[in-house]
Amino acid sequence: MSFEKAAAIPLSAFTALTCLCDLGQVKSEKKVLINGASGGVGTLAVPIAKSFGAEVTAVCSTGNLDLVRSIGADRVIDYTQEDFTQKEVYYDLIFDAVGKRSFSDSKCALSSKGIYVTTAFSPTLALLGLWISMTESRKMIPMLPKGPNRNIRELFEKLLDSGKLTPVIDRYYALNEVPEAFRYYEKGHTRGRVVIKIY
Repeated sequence: MSFEKAAAIPLSAFTALTCLCDLGQVKSEKKVLINGASGGVGTLAVPIAKSFGAEVTAVCSTGNLDLVRSIGADRVIDYTQEDFTQKEVYYDLIFDAVGKRSFSDSKCALSSKGIYVTTAFSPTLALLGLWISMTESRKMIPMLPKGPNRNIRELFEKLLDSGKLTPVIDRYYALNEVPEAFRYYEKGHTRGRVVIKIY
């Protein structure tokens, strides 16, 4: 694997694995929706969820529909045309990989014992998640800012060795182009990862 591809994998893969496996308890035949499926985390979350046998619905913009199909999504939703919360389809796990749809937005698309996991985090959100999980049959879990546990690291190694983790790289920038890379990234529409090449 090239240095560039290797650099694009770890943070995104650990985030996806932690949210899907540790927090979301993804399993075979579970219905999973991934919001932000064409981003750095989402493009690894889709094949990870598929590797566990889940039925995956990917949410992205019009220009990324073919991309998320190519990485294994069973169904795709173009968020510029449809709102997944209005479709009367229910999911066992909703993973908001970009932190843009709240639990209150998404709960109507969760099954009765569904789990909502988000990469967004704040102390208030953590307390709200505990309260919801204690008082409702559905769960809301924000990802804690911590490193992966041992089981997640082992899963990462197995998926990497099997070739199931292949990053999508949107653009490469040289080290002297870092400001330009940040400007592009901050627009919020990257396909996979942006990589800085150090020569």
